[in-house]
Amino acid sequence: MRTVLLAQLRAHAGRLIASTLAIVIAVGFVVATLVLNETTRSTVLEAVGARYVGTDVVVTSDGADLAAAADRVAALDGVAAVAPTWQTYAQIVPPGRPGAQMAVVESVAGEPSLDWQNLAAGALPTLPREIAVSERVGAGVGDVLPVTTYDEGGTETTVDAMVTGVVDLRGDPTAGLHGKLWVTADQAQAWGATEPTELRITGTAGTGPAVLADEIRSGLTGEDLTVRTGTEAAEQAALDLTGDADVLTTVLLVFGTVAVLVAGLVIANTFAVLLAQRTRELALLRCVGATARQIRRSVLGEAAVTGLAASALGVLAGVGLAALVSAIVSSTDSPIPLSGVSVPLVAVLAGLAVGTLTTLLAALAPARAATRVAPLAAMRPTDPAPLRSRGGVKRLVAGLLLAVPGVALMVLGVVSADMLITLPGGVLSALGVLFLAQRAVPPVVAAAGRVAGRFGGIPARLAAGNATRNPRRTAATATALLIGVTLTSAMVVGASSTRATAQEGLAAAYPTDVIVTGSGTALPASLQDQVDAVAGVVVTTTIAGGTLVGPDGWETWASGVDPAAALPVLRSAAGTTLPEPGQVALAKWTRESWGVAVGDSVTLTAGERSQPLTVVAGDSDSPLLDAADLRTLVPDAVEDTVWLRLADDADQTAAIDEITDLVGAAVPTAFVTGLASERAAIDEVVDVLLLVVTGLLGVAVVIALIGVGNTLALSVVERRQENGLLRALGLTRGQLRALLAWEAVLVAGVAAVLGVLVGGAYGLIGAASALGEVGTVVIDVPWLQIGAIVVVATVAGLLASVLPARRAALTPPVAAIAA
Repeated sequence: MRTVLLAQLRAHAGRLIASTLAIVIAVGFVVATLVLNETTRSTVLEAVGARYVGTDVVVTSDGADLAAAADRVAALDGVAAVAPTWQTYAQIVPPGRPGAQMAVVESVAGEPSLDWQNLAAGALPTLPREIAVSERVGAGVGDVLPVTTYDEGGTETTVDAMVTGVVDLRGDPTAGLHGKLWVTADQAQAWGATEPTELRITGTAGTGPAVLADEIRSGLTGEDLTVRTGTEAAEQAALDLTGDADVLTTVLLVFGTVAVLVAGLVIANTFAVLLAQRTRELALLRCVGATARQIRRSVLGEAAVTGLAASALGVLAGVGLAALVSAIVSSTDSPIPLSGVSVPLVAVLAGLAVGTLTTLLAALAPARAATRVAPLAAMRPTDPAPLRSRGGVKRLVAGLLLAVPGVALMVLGVVSADMLITLPGGVLSALGVLFLAQRAVPPVVAAAGRVAGRFGGIPARLAAGNATRNPRRTAATATALLIGVTLTSAMVVGASSTRATAQEGLAAAYPTDVIVTGSGTALPASLQDQVDAVAGVVVTTTIAGGTLVGPDGWETWASGVDPAAALPVLRSAAGTTLPEPGQVALAKWTRESWGVAVGDSVTLTAGERSQPLTVVAGDSDSPLLDAADLRTLVPDAVEDTVWLRLADDADQTAAIDEITDLVGAAVPTAFVTGLASERAAIDEVVDVLLLVVTGLLGVAVVIALIGVGNTLALSVVERRQENGLLRALGLTRGQLRALLAWEAVLVAGVAAVLGVLVGGAYGLIGAASALGEVGTVVIDVPWLQIGAIVVVATVAGLLASVLPARRAALTPPVAAIAA
């Protein structure tokens, strides 16, 4: 039978091309998803956690003295070096800029193994008054920058600092916020850094990060400190920055998992139809002496060879697709570019396993059917099984048994916001839908055919009759497209809802595009007019500030806002509480410090003035009042803050630079925070992740079209005698082509509509489950894309019928009947 197997492969190579192509594309889909997911994960972690790349352990404080802890950590076994990170702020005057601007100052490690900065030019500082700058500053090696610092008493000190290096922060979404300076640890402390923000630690040779972390935890028992490995710290940094990074990765992995299952079903459907056409051929082998076991082994061997070869090609195609997507993204200005490709071994093994195993599974049923039927009986034509046959009832029962608990699990997953519950529910319900589709699709196609028959003439009526006469063939053809459309619709709706939810979350986290604050220093009245005139600024509002005394007897700086003027400035009011008259918005820590709860009354005083206010939940570091209430308490409150909103299509970096120059010239001590650039940068991270999903949608469509083309072509071969008889009875070639076209349109149209409905539901359920923990899920259905999917799928089905219809029309009636 080995000789027969090889002969079958040679003889049916052309017939296997379509199924092989489906396997290649499906495996490529799976491998590309896994590779791009790993690439995205590693790139995002490296981008936002670059500072921890060479670090074994990171220690942060929850209130303990990190400077004192650094000496104790350095004395522990397994510790090679400890680098405290000192941070402060300084005012600089970049070359060629008219005004000063604030910059973040951070210390370098001083230990080469812990220096993480990627230098675009020059070197890191080693002496006092030497600085390395980020590219955002706009200075070059050798430039001298005036650096101004302020001590606790407000005394100003200005020194000239030499630029020794330029640090490339491409990949860091915070790089566009403001300039960054790196200095020695001593210089950072001299410029105002009071205590370390973290300790970065590297271990001795042979000491693993996890072991070292345990050793440090033991050595710091009782201290209010958090100890993480470098990898854990990088992951935490990514989580702190983006908030939804893990959620987006989960969504991507869910799409990949669904793609594995659905692509496998497409392959199974396509290959099963191909083998079903050879039932009589296999029966003939039985007639000439082949045993049932030999036939089964031959079919499975053919499937294994085909599946393995196609899977190997699919793995290469998937890696190539991932590399192409990575190259395209890397060529853009995305702040989180995909750097190369990371090909995990699991992606290669999964690709080979998916393609080979699904092909083998697809061949099992046809092989078993061919060997169980008596050889002579198998060579005679058989009537198709009706919908109400025993097999049809079994499929109906199986579909219900799978779909009902699957839907219940999905509902539970949405309610509990747990994707681990929703995913198995989605798998069960999807299998149930496939079983039910074989029973539900033919009647729906028949109903659509009756409507089409009213204006489509004889071809449309015959097409509707064909759909009901052979329901299994109709269901097989529709299922191929139903799977692809369902997957595509689920991804489109899920990705759109994911993006809308992520954008809403970013708008809530970064509601103001630009904030200019004088930190208690009044901003000139003319400054608002100046920034209003900056290109890209849409609207501004000022925030007043004054000193109040809380119930604890301590003075605190409070701000006053006019809600009517502030609302147009904010991107979202979901994360920002704008108090009404008679209210004060307090952050959680302030409420705890003052011993009040939301809804309580608290009395604030200023001199001899006092006013009781109702406490509402807020998120501002300082108490936030209605502007009128603040001026009642502090009549001479100064307007020390301006909120600005930028146009969506504006060059936000240029606008922030111009605003910074204006503010620096007017109030050198003022601080400009361009939250718009950070929100835009993180939004581009979302774009990168969703681009991976969107880029694979076309692959799903191609898989579906291959399935439709296969089933349509093979159904024409099946009905060669039938078509010949219709021609002999007077049906013209044009009418025969119209008949097949109508049949394709009916089947494809019904499959597209059902697929969009089912896929849209899956997409919404998946998004609600994955994003439920984040907060409110924003449901976004891209109706234009959904409509395009229906139209494209229907037209694709029509185009898939062209070649089979042409072949059927060119076959002479006598030759077709005699076949």
